Amino acid sequence: MAIVGDITHSRVARSDIYGLTKMGANVFLAGPPTMMPPGIERLGNVTVCKDMREAVADADVVMMLRIQLERQGKTLLPTMKEYSRYFGLNQSVLKLAKKDAMVMHPGPINRGVELSSDVADGSQSHILKQVENGVAVRMSMLYHVSGGELPTE
Repeated sequence: MAIVGDITHSRVARSDIYGLTKMGANVFLAGPPTMMPPGIERLGNVTVCKDMREAVADADVVMMLRIQLERQGKTLLPTMKEYSRYFGLNQSVLKLAKKDAMVMHPGPINRGVELSSDVADGSQSHILKQVENGVAVRMSMLYHVSGGELPTE
């Protein structure tokens, strides 16, 4: 699985890394060096790639992450255009993944930044399913963590 984007500020990235590596997945990370936490490799079977193409090559799943500007104290990249050029998923880069690779993104998408519209809306995109199922999973987890009882009122 390739996870690309703002790894440092993403809760999705960390929880996915923990869960995926526990299940035996190989996780490849790519993003600007300013958005890659030092020592992230220690979380499990994780490889940090300097080039997004290396992370995406032969991937079964490509998970793109949104730049978390609201969580950054300062700008960690020159421009959005430059970010998109090096870390945006378009058809050219997606062709490096397996032919039937799934494209995922936890939402909301910044079209033209982390994903081109043709990839976001393409046949390999599972983004809408991911967002919908994520709500159900969180509801279930909260239910079980809170004791598994429905409110009486």
